[in-house]
Amino acid sequence: MARNSTYNILMYSHDTYGLGHIRRTMAIASHLLGPCINILILTGSPIAGRFSFGERIDFVRIPGMIKKTNDEYLPMSIKINPRHALDIRKNIITATAKTFQPHLFIVDKEPLGLKKEVLPTLKWLRRCRPDTRTILGLRDIMDDAETVKKDWREKKVYDHLEKLYSEIWIYGIQDFYDPIDEYEISDAISRKIHFTGYIPRKIPGKDAVNKMKKELGLKSPEKLVVVTTGGGGDGYRVMDTYLATLESFSNQPPFKSVLITGPFMPKEERRDVFKRARRLGVRTYHFYRQMEKIFSAADIVVSMGGYNTLCEILGQGTISLVIPRETPRQEQIIRARAFHRQNLVDYISWSDFSADRLGQKLFDLLENPKPYHEAISRFRLTGIETMQQRLREFRCQKS
Repeated sequence: MARNSTYNILMYSHDTYGLGHIRRTMAIASHLLGPCINILILTGSPIAGRFSFGERIDFVRIPGMIKKTNDEYLPMSIKINPRHALDIRKNIITATAKTFQPHLFIVDKEPLGLKKEVLPTLKWLRRCRPDTRTILGLRDIMDDAETVKKDWREKKVYDHLEKLYSEIWIYGIQDFYDPIDEYEISDAISRKIHFTGYIPRKIPGKDAVNKMKKELGLKSPEKLVVVTTGGGGDGYRVMDTYLATLESFSNQPPFKSVLITGPFMPKEERRDVFKRARRLGVRTYHFYRQMEKIFSAADIVVSMGGYNTLCEILGQGTISLVIPRETPRQEQIIRARAFHRQNLVDYISWSDFSADRLGQKLFDLLENPKPYHEAISRFRLTGIETMQQRLREFRCQKS
């Protein structure tokens, strides 16, 4: 097909650890796809190949990196100097952009990429393809305000946002959390910002949900609690405490449970979770491909409150109990509080988290779900609609 008959979208997702970035990127890609659109995803996710990509969507895998400290990253698989691994990533990103010639370049979360690896590509696009629209996509909350401002000042992010990006899409609601105010974003940059709203996920049909319940052996009026820790790298305490809650019951718990540890939970920890779950007769997975189905079948989902997990849970209309981490970033606890103010989730802070507290919260939510269901039923996830509208405007202007 001739070059000028297609609209090429390049997406970057640095994916050092966890599932959130690649899941968000894939959700956006699947909804931006249309006639005569090609989408190519640059990702460092080691499990990108486990997901199904639609026709006209493909991905380029860059070497995976794993965070050792907030500012230090090591190669995930290959044993080479970290600087060399980053050079490989940077060169792949730049070469892909030059060859693919995107009309639209969407960068997820990191304004300059991991260790500034996207900066050369942004500069090349501005210099050699000024008609390419460059978009920074930010989740609703990055971290506490002081940390973000310090990081952005040191990396000169504010200058680059003003000079190298056409627009900034914030995947959230300004009334829930306002990064313009919190991160002290200038008027020049804020004029580029579009609050898209939260990003919805696929909603399974009634037959698919009933089939899921049947597979799980769930009979009416039995209740189901699903526990997920995303990628699972730091999720053991949540799983351990939940299992301790079940182990504290003298009789069979009054609800069924499903645990999804995540593919990045360390093997010894995952082995412990599976062993204890088997003794309790609890179904456990280390990775589940279609989370929307299992969330839709659940009465409560216990999670750590990552952006993508909450979007998926709320999109299914399911009640969420969040156990947010507070280090090394405060993003999850800030989001849990913001959503709790809207009555969309309940949460237990990390310092208060115990088997007794968890058990009491679960009983309270199962006995009195109505206030949460009412708030969730009013909540609209508009992110895809807004992005599709922006894309239509871009393509109209191009033609």
